[in-house]
Amino acid sequence: MFSTQSQSNSDAPSSSSTSVAVHSAGNVHKIKFCQWCGGPAKHEIPDGEEKIRAICTLCGKIAYQNPKMVVGCLIEHDRKILLCKRNIEPSFGLWTLPAGYLEIGESAAEGAIRETWEEAGAEVELKKPQFSPGPESSECSFFELDNIPFDSLAFSSIFVTLNLYIEDVKSGNVKFHYGTINKRLGTGPSDIRAFTLDYHLQV
Repeated sequence: MFSTQSQSNSDAPSSSSTSVAVHSAGNVHKIKFCQWCGGPAKHEIPDGEEKIRAICTLCGKIAYQNPKMVVGCLIEHDRKILLCKRNIEPSFGLWTLPAGYLEIGESAAEGAIRETWEEAGAEVELKKPQFSPGPESSECSFFELDNIPFDSLAFSSIFVTLNLYIEDVKSGNVKFHYGTINKRLGTGPSDIRAFTLDYHLQV
């Protein structure tokens, strides 16, 4: 499990970073105005999504009221890893694990299962390797461990996760990893080697 901290938000997607009051039932206060341009917000389900979001009626940006925690799954079948080619920005056209932001009221495990289904059309407990790209992926494919496209990965967190997993598999001892991935100042999400891995613990 890793947390990612970026010192640059120039390539960040259109999501809200404003703190939102959360009720015990998991509901949030409705956003009435856009935090970017001040325009009035409407509440409806954006294309390709399933939840109602606050959408600015002027600039069209979407305010996501959810924890800023990314969850996902590393799916292995016959010693191959399932990757998805991103169909949206940031890092359009680059490969990533099926992952995304946690929703309010979800556990980390529930969010990882949902994101894997949404992005790869795959159930986590696979009986057969059946999958298909979702709206945020243009392609899904299994890669042998020695053929993973490291030069075309979307994010540093995916680069770190895959490298550590391959090291563990080759050593015969798959471990739990914890650490903080700090992006270097002025770098974008797709600058996958522009980071430091701090506080790395493995059990």
